[in-house]
This record gives sequence, structure tokens and C-alpha cells, in this order.
Amino acid sequence: MKKLVILGGGESGVGAAILGKKKHWDVFLSDKGKVATKYAEVLNQHTIRWEENKHTESEILSADCIIKSPGIPDTVEIIKKAKEKHIEIISEIEFAYRYTKGKIIAITGSNGKTTTTSLTYHILKESGLNVGVAGNIGKSFAQMVAEDDKEYYVLEISSFQLDGITSFKPHIAILLNITPDHLDRYDYKMENYIASKFRITENQTEDDYFIYDADDPVIEQWLEKNPIKAKKLPFSLEKEIKQGSYNHKNTIIITINNHIVEMNTEEIAIKGKHNVKNSMASSVASHLLKVRKEKIRESLKGFIGEPHRLEFVKTVEGITYINDSKATNVNSVFFALDTMKTPVVWIVGGVDKGNDYSPLLPYVHEKVKAIVCLGIDNNAILQSFGNIIPNIVETKSMEEAVKYARRFATVGDTVLLAPACASFDLFENYQDRGNTFRKEVEKL
Repeated sequence: MKKLVILGGGESGVGAAILGKKKHWDVFLSDKGKVATKYAEVLNQHTIRWEENKHTESEILSADCIIKSPGIPDTVEIIKKAKEKHIEIISEIEFAYRYTKGKIIAITGSNGKTTTTSLTYHILKESGLNVGVAGNIGKSFAQMVAEDDKEYYVLEISSFQLDGITSFKPHIAILLNITPDHLDRYDYKMENYIASKFRITENQTEDDYFIYDADDPVIEQWLEKNPIKAKKLPFSLEKEIKQGSYNHKNTIIITINNHIVEMNTEEIAIKGKHNVKNSMASSVASHLLKVRKEKIRESLKGFIGEPHRLEFVKTVEGITYINDSKATNVNSVFFALDTMKTPVVWIVGGVDKGNDYSPLLPYVHEKVKAIVCLGIDNNAILQSFGNIIPNIVETKSMEEAVKYARRFATVGDTVLLAPACASFDLFENYQDRGNTFRKEVEKL
């Protein structure tokens, strides 16, 4: 019996362990930290051997295959030792792919992955397909394959997950955009991060499809120099597209072979230019899977966006409060500010990833009337905007931030939580930050 070692006892690791056990591997799971009670119970139910708060080298280095959590970098000592021993190291996505019979729609990009994944899943499910959603969203892909293998999977995939693939081949791959993010994991080289994102198409053949943003210069430049085998279907807001999708006078036009679908952008439930693009990508993928155009249209009209992504919280005394806690980088905030139609009081800050705020300056000049910093270290924000915005304050709690925002805002304004930063200085994660914002707004 071959030995499978799983590093990391979270959602993906436990899912991989369940699938490994079902497929008759000798499974051992190891976590350097504590394994959450709910996952410990699942591992025990399936009689899977596991350890926490340590990595036992003799156990790990006797593996035939190692599945590592996407959060574990290659620079970790145990990974280096495993590589020296030529042990195969893969991601849970790769492992599950080897056992599924389902067709894969895989979605990656620096921003918009979760929305586009949720929307694509929504369209396919509404049209009656036997479809699952997994990856960075929902259940682990491996657990779904183990328990109830679907005919179709919509997978949200990060660059870290793509770093651990060898044979993974989506029938439809979607690349939404590429902007600097996670560069600390890629030796601070943008080209390494770009190459990682494009791994989504590396195993595709002429029978597969690659849907991408033709307005993204990084993607366009890479494709000019690197031929791919899959059929390319671009989408664009700026130019006419022969095969794919484009926007003409507020009408989305999708053309695949001789089939044409048209839809007014006003009918899309989720607002903003970036969501027009997300809707184009989802619609092209759904059209490829023979979903009827009426169903696509209906689904786009009825789709409610995900929590913490430009989520309407409430209007109090004529002031609208929007929770975009998931906007953890500058590009996401750019999209958020682009969507705003009223003067904005902007709550921003957290753990700065080396942000360059200059792309936001035009929108800040045009739309932002006050800035509320929410974080332990706000220096980068104060330096970038202190000379432009007279109303700028520092706060150390969400309660304080919401109170200041309420003071600066007047009837007709929007208070926007769009932090541009990670949340770990004051919160557990972006969900905790968004939920805390919601609670404070509810008190108003």
C-alpha cells in the first residue's frame, strides 16, 4: 500500500485525507499547528492517523506522495528535505483531479475569482446541471470527489494551488486579471507570479477553452510570447471581439462560432465594470456548456453577490454603508471606487503588503471626501493621501472607525469599507473584519 502524507489539517487537507483513504492509500496527516476540533472529529471518524503541533520527519519523509496545504511555502525545511528525496509533492486540487470523472471549469486571477466562481456555479445549477463548487470556496474538491463525484465542477483556484499541479487540466480555464499580489511567495518577481497563473492552461489541449480578459496588458503580453493549445475566447469592455464577448453601448455581446447572445448590462444584478467582466466570463463558460441564453440571462438578473464583496449593509439617515472587506489589495479597491456613484467616506487599512496606492489617486481626488484609517500602522496611507484629503483620521477599532465615518458623512454619501490590506493586525480574517463592520453599522 502506498503512503500518502498530507501537510495541513484544514478543509483541503482533511478532504484529501478522506479521498486518499477511500482510494486505499495509507494516509497520515500532519499539522504544525493545532487541528480544529471539527476536523479532528472527521479524521477520527474515518480512522485516519494524524498529528498536530509538530511534523514527525520519519513519518513524512517515508511518503510516496505528499499533499501540502497551499499556505505552506516551498522554503519550509520539511519540503526541502522531501524534494531532496524526490518525493512527489502536489496540491489537493491535483490529487482530486486524478480521481474525478467530472468536467472542470477552473477560475483564477488576482481579483474577482470568488464572484465569478459563485456566478458560474449559480448559472449552471439554475440550468439543472449536476455541478459542484470547490477549491478556495465551499467544500474541498477532494472531499466532493470522494463522497459524490459530480458531472461538472466550478473551481476557484489560487496561484498557490496551481504551483502544485502536474496533470490538472480544466476543460474551461478562466483567467480574469493579473495584478501584483503575493509577490513575497514568488521571490518578489512579477514574472514568476504571472507564470504561476498561466499554469491553469498548461495541460489544456485543442479541445479545451481558455477565457481571458483582453483588456489586461499583462495577460495580452504573455500570450503574444507564449502560444497555448486551448481555443482562446477573450472578453473586453474596450474592443470588439470576434469570438468571445465584448460590451457595445451597454450591451454584452457573446459570440461563439455562429451563436450570439446579447444582454443589457443594466440587467446584471451585481454592479460595477469589474462585475460586467465577471459576468462576461461566466456567460461565455456557460454558453460553451450549452446552457440556454434565457437561463444565462435569468441567472445574471437574480444573482446575489457574495458576502464581504461590495455588500450592501444598510442605509441609515440617508447614508449607505457598503462592506467590501474582501478588497485586500489596491486593485480590488480600484474596482470598488469605480463602482461608487456618490461621495465616499473610505475606511482603509490593516496589514500593508507593500501597497502602491498611486493608481487610486484619480478616484480619491474625484470621489473620496474623508478617509478613516483602521490599522496598527497607517503610515503608507497617511503619506499617500494626507496632502489630498483634509479629513483623515486614525482609528484602532471598528467601533471607532464607524463612528468617525458617520461623523464625516452626510445624506447621500456612501461609507465604504475597502481596506486594501490584510486584516490580521486587528481581526482574525477578512470575514471577521466584515462581520464586525456589519455589527457596528447595525448599532447606528
